[in-house]
Amino acid sequence: MESNSNRNRADALPKSWDPKAVEAKLYQTWLDAGYFAANPKSQKPAFSIVLPPPNVTGQLHMGHALDHTLMDAMARRKRMQGYEVLWLPGMDHAGIATQSKVEVMLKETEGKDRFDYGREEFIERVWEWKRNYGGHIAEQMRAIGDSVDWSRERFTLDEGLSRAVHTIFKELFDRGLIYRANRLVNWSPVLRTAVSDIEVVYKDVEGELVSMRYGSLNDDEPHVVVATTRVETMLGDVAVAVHPEDERYRDLVGTTLPHPFRDDLTLTVIADDYVDPEFGTGAVKITPAHDPNDYAMAQRHDLPMHTIMDETGHIANTGTEFDGMSREEARVKVREALAKQGRIVKEVRPYVHSVGHSERSGEAVEPRLSEQWFVKVEKLAKMSADAVRQGDMVIHPPAQEARYFEWVDDMHDWCISRQLWWGHRIPIWYGPNGEVVCVGPDEQAPQGEGWHQDPDVLDTWFSSALWPFSTMGWPEKTPELEKFYPTSVLCTGYDIIFFWAARMMMFATFASTITPEIVGEGPEGRPQVPFKDLYLHGLVRDEHGRKMSKSLGNGIDPMDWVRDYGADSLRFTLARGANPGTDLPVGDDSAQSSRNFATKLFNATRFALMNGAHLGELPPREELTDADRWILDRLEQVRADVDDYLDRYQFAKANEELYHFTWGEFCDWYLEIAKTQIPREGESTAKTEQQGRNTPVVLGRVLNVILKLLHPAMPFVTETLWTALTGEESLMVASWPTAEDTNGGAEVDTVAARRIKDAEKLITEIRRFRSDQGVKPSQKVPARIDFVACDLAGQEELVRSLARVDTPAEDFTETASIELRLSTNVTVEVAVDTSGTVDIAAERKRLDKDLAAANKELEGTAKKLSNENFLAKAPEAVVEKIRERQQIAKEEVERISARLASLDELEKARQK
Repeated sequence: MESNSNRNRADALPKSWDPKAVEAKLYQTWLDAGYFAANPKSQKPAFSIVLPPPNVTGQLHMGHALDHTLMDAMARRKRMQGYEVLWLPGMDHAGIATQSKVEVMLKETEGKDRFDYGREEFIERVWEWKRNYGGHIAEQMRAIGDSVDWSRERFTLDEGLSRAVHTIFKELFDRGLIYRANRLVNWSPVLRTAVSDIEVVYKDVEGELVSMRYGSLNDDEPHVVVATTRVETMLGDVAVAVHPEDERYRDLVGTTLPHPFRDDLTLTVIADDYVDPEFGTGAVKITPAHDPNDYAMAQRHDLPMHTIMDETGHIANTGTEFDGMSREEARVKVREALAKQGRIVKEVRPYVHSVGHSERSGEAVEPRLSEQWFVKVEKLAKMSADAVRQGDMVIHPPAQEARYFEWVDDMHDWCISRQLWWGHRIPIWYGPNGEVVCVGPDEQAPQGEGWHQDPDVLDTWFSSALWPFSTMGWPEKTPELEKFYPTSVLCTGYDIIFFWAARMMMFATFASTITPEIVGEGPEGRPQVPFKDLYLHGLVRDEHGRKMSKSLGNGIDPMDWVRDYGADSLRFTLARGANPGTDLPVGDDSAQSSRNFATKLFNATRFALMNGAHLGELPPREELTDADRWILDRLEQVRADVDDYLDRYQFAKANEELYHFTWGEFCDWYLEIAKTQIPREGESTAKTEQQGRNTPVVLGRVLNVILKLLHPAMPFVTETLWTALTGEESLMVASWPTAEDTNGGAEVDTVAARRIKDAEKLITEIRRFRSDQGVKPSQKVPARIDFVACDLAGQEELVRSLARVDTPAEDFTETASIELRLSTNVTVEVAVDTSGTVDIAAERKRLDKDLAAANKELEGTAKKLSNENFLAKAPEAVVEKIRERQQIAKEEVERISARLASLDELEKARQK
């Protein structure tokens, strides 16, 4: 009855695996069933993870796909292990990216910029764009199977998160940890805003190196020569720096030189250890308001700082003819004007140098002195560092700790203001008499003439830094915070450990100090961390290890893989390559391999079901064959390994082991063995009837565990096959396998494992011999094998069936033989009658190759054993091992030579 039932289930499966016909419908089934929803009132232990919020403008790229695959694998496994799982999704408003996209759209469609609309109307247009076009990535998340709790989806500009942002800002401001100051920042002239370090990419640019002369044009009078790639910045030069011990300039230190174009500026010659006297002329021009090194030097020497460019990157407020010119235009005109004065010392020459560019708008960023809001990070960074050093938060892999400490131990104050309109507006009001008031979320903003709000918005990373606890309701005390906070793990790429992970640590530990009754305290009263583990994966690269980029044309759209190979293939490729902290090269061949694996798994399950595979009580061990015990014991070893690997975020090792076990040991060997254990019609005996009952149970048990272990990485195909195998509701609510589900908790049968290993070796060698001889796969040949002598008597039927060799007749004539050493160190000889089938030339070629290898081994061992120094220094065990190898080589030479001689006799007999 059970067998017929399973055959019906096999018939219910399609003839082949077609992901496109299954995945979308299956995802909707899970969604409708509510499997992804988290219940804060549950009595189950909690596991929680927040999705690193992708930009609302974004599309799923391979980095996202890796991130999401690993998080989904964790969430699915924890549900099966009996945890109440919250995987909380959401999106980031992405201030610069979104505003830029909308501005471009409005310019193209209406020919207007944001200033034509005004702030309020423009923001409404952005919200309109967000409603119509934002969040496309959420659809793609569904396509790859993300089991997030969609009912809890958050947005960094929604009402609750805005309240959290204003609360934390107010708390930091009131404690003096947020302040306003004139500082040097990365400035985007196109976007007209400061940009963060992560939004600056460095490119090699071919510029020009200009050497110019300050001071007298007379060599006998005070002067100095400097070189620069940005000659236009000399309009803001206030000094020339030299090394304190440079004798060439000793008399000039402390003196001033006139500015070539500005009467309101003079150039002070200063001495500073930063200057390299061996580089160039040993003198450096100082423009404090437009170069970070010059800015630092100006602070040390109390130099004035003059901003010479406006927010669009045009020269301004210099009182020279260059005012109103763009940076690029002024670069040419200033050089020409210097040349007219005779100040260009050397011929201008090309010079390749690295220049920071805005990731969003593409132009070179301008280091620019600007009044901005900053977070004072010293205390916050220390709490973040202490939390890791004290073990409250653990970084995986541990090698990434050094990078984390390098950042938090030497963190600079964080510029949090952006000159944008889309984002969290800074809650600061200025009064008519210079008043500065920070308004909290429950406070009334000052009213009356002369009061106005700061026009800037906060850096997107500011709201993202609150993500683990703001998304659960902070600053309110909520059931979600009580149940799921701190989160269990943060999964993200190592490239944003500084910009996001460290900042979440800062704000979370700070929130713990001000609202411990809401977010709790850490061990021994220490500040609470936002996540207990920080898992940092590598970056996805192309198959040659190069970074994926538009310029190289080597990018891969993960949705193309979903369409061409299926979501499981995308996910398994990424999970199988995800070593902690290590970059992952992928190509279409990787996805095709994963697709082949899914097909192999599907076909194997379908075959097993056709042969009655089902879940049932495991028969007594003594009733099981060696092969049954071996596969169940191997299943348990794999299960234990996979659990251990996944607990340590070793996704690659876990899925690699599953791949090789499933394909190599289960599909290629046990399924073939199972065919020999299930009796054919009319061949039934008491023994085969027992095997016929037991084998389907073992098949079902192994498949049940394989499908469960693979489900986190390959949810769609495993769900389809497991429900067909079991008739149960869903893997989503199935239990994670234990030892009881594999071999029933029995001790490993090492004898059975050895016998199967030797049987496989024997079958493989016979198959290789047959192939070398050109024997057709379907053709059986007689062979004499002493199965008793090598303790394989119980495997004779298996070996003969899979190796395609018959029991020899009485008039058996040996025409060829194979010898191989088994794991017991017993040598077994396979005598084969290949008369009429053997390819003498091919066999001689094979044996000549083996003889050459045996002679090489014999010569190598003899050379070592004749070396007196080796014999005197090497341990006796090593020497003995060499002697054993020499003896084996001698026997091989004799055996192969004899076989070659027999081939000569066979050839002569055929010629007669």
